[in-house]
Amino acid sequence: MGLGLSDATRSALAATGLEPAGLADVLSRALAEDLPAASGLGVDATSAATVPADLVATGRIVSRARGVVAGLPVAAAVFEAVAGRTVEVTLTAADGDRVEPGDEVLRVRGPVRGLLTAERTALNLLCHLSGVATGTRAWVDAIAGTGAAVRDTRKTMPGLRALEKYAVRAGGGVNHRMSLVDAALVKDNHVVAAGGVAAAFAAVRGAFPDLPVEVECDTVEQVAEAVEAGADLILCDNMSTDELRAAVALARPTGVLLEASGGLTLAVAADVAATGVDYLAVGALTHSVTALDLGLDLALDTQGKRSH
Repeated sequence: MGLGLSDATRSALAATGLEPAGLADVLSRALAEDLPAASGLGVDATSAATVPADLVATGRIVSRARGVVAGLPVAAAVFEAVAGRTVEVTLTAADGDRVEPGDEVLRVRGPVRGLLTAERTALNLLCHLSGVATGTRAWVDAIAGTGAAVRDTRKTMPGLRALEKYAVRAGGGVNHRMSLVDAALVKDNHVVAAGGVAAAFAAVRGAFPDLPVEVECDTVEQVAEAVEAGADLILCDNMSTDELRAAVALARPTGVLLEASGGLTLAVAADVAATGVDYLAVGALTHSVTALDLGLDLALDTQGKRSH
């Protein structure tokens, strides 16, 4: 990744499925927000002034709340990118683990200057991704046993889509398309522009015959039209549970998948899933996430100093 990472951290990141170059870019830009090259300083001014260069400590990242953790290898990469090979990082939990207040999730030992410089960037990413995973797990738990899955959307923070969608997976959800080229999604404005559901579907299928085509429908009548046209998946937007059951009755014999979307809440999640739809689309997993509260607690080495 070009960040001077240990073999253990590289291996942990590889297991996430995140694309190395993209992740390196995110981390580099995140670190540059705290250490902008244009400043000419290149160091954390407070830590450089107050912390002896050879002071060593062990830090524990601990959860302050109940939730699901995600992004631990990413946080490890931040500490190693800042403090170099002198830092030792141990993951004491795994992404997707449920945590309680007081649970340790990561331990890091190294020069205090480096740990404090990396602290906020590591926690910004870890708390945010853990918030995504925590929110996702709540939805997954709410529809457990129904056969439906919770799915994310493209309503992600710019530049963080791959990380946020990884956190959705860590929370037990599944991903919708990563970009506009993975699948075609015919929405209401496309239908207006093309002159109807069938016309919009035919236009996409004609232009991109090998691309999966999904169609958003507002009514059961549109669902019937999309099924007849040959859609691979239908998004049932803002439909009642009665309408969803009718849509399932139309689509199920043909093998067309159905996704409920629009205005869903945890309070109605189980009822919506029980209609027989395959997916619940939840944009809030990423666009309205509440960060999980995690913090770094430092303990100086008994000698107080000496980095070697």
